[in-house]
Amino acid sequence: MKTWERALPVLSDLSVDAMIVKDMANVRYLSGYKNDTGELLLFADGSAYLLTDFRFLIQARAEAKDCEVCDIAGTTYAALTAKLLTEHSAASVAFERDAVNFREYEEFARECTQRLVPADNVLIDLRKVKTTEELVLLRRAESIGDEAFARILKDLRPGVTETEIAAKLTYYMCEAGASGNSFPPIVASGVNSSMPHAMPGAKPLAEGDFVTMDFGCVYEGYCSDMTRTVVLGRADAKQREIYETVLRAQTETLAALHAGMRGKEIDAVARDIINAAGFEGCFGHGLGHSVGLEIHEPPYANYRSDEIVKAGMLMTVEPGIYIDGFGGVRIEDLTVVTEEGHENLAHSPKELIEIPVR
Repeated sequence: MKTWERALPVLSDLSVDAMIVKDMANVRYLSGYKNDTGELLLFADGSAYLLTDFRFLIQARAEAKDCEVCDIAGTTYAALTAKLLTEHSAASVAFERDAVNFREYEEFARECTQRLVPADNVLIDLRKVKTTEELVLLRRAESIGDEAFARILKDLRPGVTETEIAAKLTYYMCEAGASGNSFPPIVASGVNSSMPHAMPGAKPLAEGDFVTMDFGCVYEGYCSDMTRTVVLGRADAKQREIYETVLRAQTETLAALHAGMRGKEIDAVARDIINAAGFEGCFGHGLGHSVGLEIHEPPYANYRSDEIVKAGMLMTVEPGIYIDGFGGVRIEDLTVVTEEGHENLAHSPKELIEIPVR
């Protein structure tokens, strides 16, 4: 089976003759083409075209082996798409609403005489349950994060800035085989750790700080994601209470996690523990999300999600407590959901780590 043939049932469900794929994660998933410039055009008659420009033709021909590669030289994506649609006598063509911007839509509408059919997230569903081959890459990606965490602990000391720690995490992951970050690393110390997605800055680490590090890498196109929070020096009683509450919320959620749960049921396990401990209102984000070719993919585990998770889907489990003016804690693992429970891809320690001040 050609990889792009996975999408043919989608075309049938949409009752269209063709589909324009512009989301590059979907292009990679369906064609094997690993760059960020191009378009995949699929036909219900069993044809597939990978459109790109001169800069990427050699790569496209090597990677998109089951597609006819077309050079857009002297024309545009919209015009070449229209030409191919006409050659295949297509009367209707779907496009990914979230991946086509308004200018591109105007160009397609101007060039194509076919009926344009907007489609929402119809291809991402194909990527939710990971293949055996994908899981191999995801395990390696997460293990690179484990290696980086073990190394960064030796760099944490008073006076080192958040930005320096973020840069070293990036370096350590790339040295271990990653092609880059899956998202800009979050390094938040002291009161900055009260902001779940704080940007690393010039703030130097200080004795007594919480230091939250949320980071991940890309390995062979697949993303990793993990978070650990440590204390620089000795933790005080309040820090210990917060940390142990978050750890218990995460541990009990992992123990409960299995295929067949709704996203909001997973979220509720951790949220109920945090609320009952007296921290209601201090956990303001969802518990988790899936990961794959993109760092945030459905399904999600939050208080709104009715989606049922299935075996083979990935899910982060990342509860947190954040207190304005004091600091915060988040602990995050990346898991594979199984029928009976889960496989945890992260292996870094989670007991409270107190970094000796040198």
